[in-house]
Amino acid sequence: MSRLAIPSVPGPVKLRRFCRSLKQLSPRKWTIAFAAATLPVVADAQTGTDIGRAPTLTIERYPESWSYLADPTRRTGRWTEPFKYIPLSADGSTYLTTGLEVRSRYEGYANVRWGAAPDDGYVWHRLMPYADFHVGKLRLFAQPIISGISGVRRATRPVDTTGADMLQAFVELETDVAQAISLRMSAGRKLISLGAGRFIDTRYGPNIPQAFDGFDMSLTGKAWQVKALYSRPVDNRLDDFDDRTSSQKSLWGVYATQWLGKTQTNGFDVYYLGLRDRNAVYDQGAGRERVHTIGTRIFGDTGSSYWNLEGAVQHGMFAGHRRAAWGIGAEIGCRFSQAPLQPDLRLSADVISGDDDPDDPELGTLNPLFPRGKYFVSQSPIGPRNLIHVRPSITIHPRKDVELSLSGSAYWRQSTGDGIYAISGALVRSGKGSDARFIGTQAEIAIAWQATPELNLAASVGVFDPGTFIRETGPAQIIKLVGVMANYRF
Repeated sequence: MSRLAIPSVPGPVKLRRFCRSLKQLSPRKWTIAFAAATLPVVADAQTGTDIGRAPTLTIERYPESWSYLADPTRRTGRWTEPFKYIPLSADGSTYLTTGLEVRSRYEGYANVRWGAAPDDGYVWHRLMPYADFHVGKLRLFAQPIISGISGVRRATRPVDTTGADMLQAFVELETDVAQAISLRMSAGRKLISLGAGRFIDTRYGPNIPQAFDGFDMSLTGKAWQVKALYSRPVDNRLDDFDDRTSSQKSLWGVYATQWLGKTQTNGFDVYYLGLRDRNAVYDQGAGRERVHTIGTRIFGDTGSSYWNLEGAVQHGMFAGHRRAAWGIGAEIGCRFSQAPLQPDLRLSADVISGDDDPDDPELGTLNPLFPRGKYFVSQSPIGPRNLIHVRPSITIHPRKDVELSLSGSAYWRQSTGDGIYAISGALVRSGKGSDARFIGTQAEIAIAWQATPELNLAASVGVFDPGTFIRETGPAQIIKLVGVMANYRF
C-alpha cells in the first residue's frame, strides 16, 4: 500500500512570516513560485461567485441587521434602503425589513460520472423574497421560495426544484439575561450554517437550499457564543407546498465559539453534533446509524493572511455495530492588497477517513452530516467521505468589481477498502474493484463580476481527469463542466 505525504500546515505566526516573504518576490519569481505550487496537479478554481463581492448580505438573510437606517444621517440614498427599513411605530421599535433574491444558473456536464451516466444540462431558477418583522425583542421571519428547472432531460430531483414552498419561517425572541449577555431563542424552519460549513451548512450552491425544522437558542457574551439546537432536515418534494419534516434524520448539538481580540475575525470553536439516520447507506451496506461528532476549529484573519484549521472525530453505531471515524481540514491564505491585481494565494487540504475493511462490520467512514453544497469547487462530483484532497489556488482582481480564480485539485482515497461518494452522500463508485488510491485531478477557472451592488454575474469552466481508481472500476472519460449564473439580491 503506497503512502501519501501530506504537507504540514504552518501556524499563524509562521503563516504571517511566509506571507511577508512572498511579498518580497519579484514578478518573475511570483510566476515561478505559483507554477511550482500547481505543477503536481491540473489547475483548478473557485471564486466568490455568490456573496464574495457583496459583503453586506448573507446567505441566510436573517443575521442581517438594518435597524441603523432609522438614523437618517446613516443613509446613503441607495434605492434599496426604503425596503430594508420600514418603520411601523413612532419610537422605531416596530419595523419591517424586506429583500429578494432572483437567481438563474445554467450547468452543463459531459461524461457524467466519467461516462457512466448520460450527459446533462439544465437551467435552475429560483425566486426567494423575504420579510423580517420586528416588534421590540420579538421577530417573525419568513422566506418563501419559488423554484423551477428547464432544459433537463433526466428525472427531476428534489434538489432541482420544490415548486413553491416555504424555505424559512420562524419566530425568535431575544432577551438580556445578564450584563452584556443576551439569549436568543427561535423555533420554526430556518437555514443553519455552523463554523466553516464542513458539517452543517445551507447547501446554497444547488437550486434548493437545505432548511431545518426545529428550535435553537444562542447565549452570546462580548467575546463568546454558545449555540444549542435540535432539528430535523426538511425533505424537499417536487410539488407546491408539500415539503415535510424528515422522519428519517434528526440533528442535535452544541456549538461554542470564543473570539480573540476586539473583532470576530480570530478565535476558536468547540462543538458536539449528533445525528440519527434510520437508513444510512455506505459502500459497506445500509442500516440505522447514530453518529456523535466532536470537533474543534481555529480560525483567523489579519487582513494580509488568514487560516482555518479544523479536526473532528466520530463514534457511534451503524447497523448494530460500532463506528469510528475522523477528519481534518485546513485552509491557509495570503492576500497582497498593495500588489498589482491584488492576488490572493490559498491552499486547502482535507484528510477524511474511509472504511478500511468492508468485511468488518465496524464502520470507519466519516459522515459529514449536511456539508456545503459546493464543497471543493463550484462543480465537483466528489464529496467529503473517504478522501484526501489538496487544492492550491490563486484569485486576482483585474478590476475592483471582478474576481478571476484559478486552482488545481487532486483527490485520493484515504482508504483503499472504501468507495467514493458524492456531496449528497450517495455512493459514486464502489471500492471493491480496485486497490488504487488515486481518484484524479480537477481543473476549473471561474470569473465573477459584481455588475451592480445587487447583480452578480459569474461563469466557470472545468474538467475532471480520472485517475487509476476510476479507470479500474468502470467508465473513465474526462468529465467536462460549465456553469453560468446571474444572481440579483438586495
